[in-house]
Amino acid sequence: TAILMEASSGSVLWEKNADELRAPSSMMKLMTVEVVFNAIKEGKVKLTDEYRISENAWRKGGAPAGGSTMFAILNSKVSVDDLLKGAIIQSGNDSCIALAEGMAGNERIFAADFLTKRARELGMTKSTFGNSNGLPDPANRMTVRELAKLARHLILTYPDMYKLFGEREFTWNKIRQQNRNPLLNTLNGADGLKTGFTKEGGYGMVGSAVQNDTRLIVVINGIEDPDDRASEAKKMLEWGFRNFETRTLFAANQPVGYAKVFGGESRSVKLSSPTPVK
Repeated sequence: TAILMEASSGSVLWEKNADELRAPSSMMKLMTVEVVFNAIKEGKVKLTDEYRISENAWRKGGAPAGGSTMFAILNSKVSVDDLLKGAIIQSGNDSCIALAEGMAGNERIFAADFLTKRARELGMTKSTFGNSNGLPDPANRMTVRELAKLARHLILTYPDMYKLFGEREFTWNKIRQQNRNPLLNTLNGADGLKTGFTKEGGYGMVGSAVQNDTRLIVVINGIEDPDDRASEAKKMLEWGFRNFETRTLFAANQPVGYAKVFGGESRSVKLSSPTPVK
């Protein structure tokens, strides 16, 4: 399943089985990250708040689990800022569980009351969530179209926080880890977002890059080989940049048309957009 979208307009440039629900694997962490970003924006959570690494977070998402982890220490307290870096840069399962437990008390409540509720608010009507990180769970289901919508929302709504996705590495507990996104090193202008893999879902990726003032978002899922995932995502983005361009139709505040006015000082008013229409 795959989709290629232009970020500013949300125009879909190419798609394949884009509405098929599949296991999103670690790409689902984008939903957890959005919930935290939104809570920070609303003043409900601060980057300096600290959450404890529970035995559950450590056992299921930390070093003992053998999956992607930020290597947070059992019973340690970690700031929301560092947990976000662990979730975004290293795809830490422990980071996501700690955020979920810190905000909702436990992961189940977080999945139902925070993730699902917020997804519906953002117009994602199909996605369902069973945990905070995309580890195998029959309830974890997303479409590539909704993942692309989510990526677009993250990019446009939180430009400052979005910069975390382009960070190349993060060190925690004296363990330095590289960002898992292969696009960052292979495609000009690439700055996000997330890779994912589970046996059930296959290899997937949400990627984004900017070239010539145009930002494209690619989402693919269900690929059998990690190298193919990287090359297919790159190929789709390059195809998009080659075949499409952004043109300005109307400059900012340039009249686009006129609306009739009844009983006003003049018979019509100019209509314009505060930002360029591209």
